Amino acid sequence: MFSRRHPYLFFLIIMSAFSVAALALITIMATVLGNPEGRYSGEKIGVVEIIGPIVDSRRILRDIRTFRESEAIKAILIRVDSPGGGVGPSQEIYREIRKTTEHKKVIISMGAVAASGGYYVAAGADGIVANPGTITGSIGVIMGFTNFEELMQKIGLSAVVIKSGEYKDTGSPTRPMSEDERALLQEVARQIHGQFVEAIGTGRRMSVKQVEEIADGRIFTGQKALELGLVDRLGNFQDALAWAGELGGIKGKIETVYPEKEKTSIIDYVLESSLRMWQGRLQSWKVPQLRMP
Repeated sequence: MFSRRHPYLFFLIIMSAFSVAALALITIMATVLGNPEGRYSGEKIGVVEIIGPIVDSRRILRDIRTFRESEAIKAILIRVDSPGGGVGPSQEIYREIRKTTEHKKVIISMGAVAASGGYYVAAGADGIVANPGTITGSIGVIMGFTNFEELMQKIGLSAVVIKSGEYKDTGSPTRPMSEDERALLQEVARQIHGQFVEAIGTGRRMSVKQVEEIADGRIFTGQKALELGLVDRLGNFQDALAWAGELGGIKGKIETVYPEKEKTSIIDYVLESSLRMWQGRLQSWKVPQLRMP
């Protein structure tokens, strides 16, 4: 036999065949994984999750945009389980959802809580499904400050501040807040609150007056939110998924697709987490924090 007469040559032939097969497999996998349309083949619902405080919108914006641009994704379901967060990130997500509704249907599924900034982003969708006990609403804006002046005096510390303008250290924890500063911050909160109310009115097709009557920071159950027109239906994730499939024109069983998770090494994760922590602390020392809790 050839394998016995030429064992080394036979071994090389076998190894070459395995190499060619492996190379072909790698090429196919790279083509499929590198092409979103290959991964999202067929008719599916794209699912985007907004879980926890809203502090960074980049991943969510990317996921929504990816699903919007994929022909295989017929509708988008966004699962919101968030108590709120930063004003800027919430507004960015709201706007991206509004842009997406011009091309595809977007349905919100509310989890345990979708309040303040969590409701802000939800208001931009075509429809909202909440559980009867979902905590939602909390339409408002808040600033919080802590004053350490008396504590510093007791331990013998004093603050030295050099600033370029009268209001640069507004909200300083080492001195009382002046009435002018309080009025300034109140006006900023009022403006942001007005933007919140206007966004809800636009997204939910409600008048500004209707929203203002319930935009005093109070929370609602999903049941009460339905009565007030803040949500459209009561139901769970599967109910919201069925609605999204119906609006997307999908017949039969509905398949879901979740965004690919970014691969991050443990070292990169630790470094990035530490950097964000220190950035947050420095930011909190420099300027007032405005949020939608």
